[in-house]
Amino acid sequence: MKTRILVIDDNTEFCEELRAQFEPERFEVDVAYNGKEGLEKANGADCILLDLVMPIMDGFAFLEKLNKGATKVIAVSALSQDVFIAKAMELGCDYYLIKPTPVEVIKQKVEDALTQKQFKRPIKNKTLEERIAKIFISVGIPPHIKGYQYLREAIKLSIEDPDIINSITKKLYPGVAAKFDTSPSKVERAIRHAIEVGWNRGKIENINSLFGVRVYSQNEKPTNGEFIALVADKLLLESV
Repeated sequence: MKTRILVIDDNTEFCEELRAQFEPERFEVDVAYNGKEGLEKANGADCILLDLVMPIMDGFAFLEKLNKGATKVIAVSALSQDVFIAKAMELGCDYYLIKPTPVEVIKQKVEDALTQKQFKRPIKNKTLEERIAKIFISVGIPPHIKGYQYLREAIKLSIEDPDIINSITKKLYPGVAAKFDTSPSKVERAIRHAIEVGWNRGKIENINSLFGVRVYSQNEKPTNGEFIALVADKLLLESV
């Protein structure tokens, strides 16, 4: 029997992109374009991918009326404010992704949900992606370069499994590469470039103040592993 995925989103292009990603494999994908239609189709869904801003009935109203049971619900929304994230989680979402999110990342979260893998809840009511993004902005790493996404994913993997940083070439780079359909060597180079861009922008004092100690000077750059470990450790400490 195929696993049933229900996508509730008023963006038809996004719905079809997800359908194309899931259906060639063991999934059956159904689509609804608002919360009211979603409620009519929710019965029997194994996992629901839910937008929050929709006509007729929004995602929050949908969650309030949903008889969730064992169904996993992943919010995929452009809303990034703490109050919306917290409300969605309180209403029963198992995870929250902020658009734009690569479809391969969405697919991985669905796989995690269906295999009962424990999700990281938002740190201090903020998504992990948002906290990482704020650090990148402070350091000067721009979001338009490939290394930004690779570095973000590497940090997330290091938070989920701190020991992976000790196997950076054998596990971490390949893990990131698999999510973005690229090679480990390209991941390594892109992450190195992202860190160098930040350092070349001269925001070294920002990262030193970020970690509370003087770690680097303008002429020093952390290795990929050092930078990933520093950020992951900081986020883990903040979640305690």
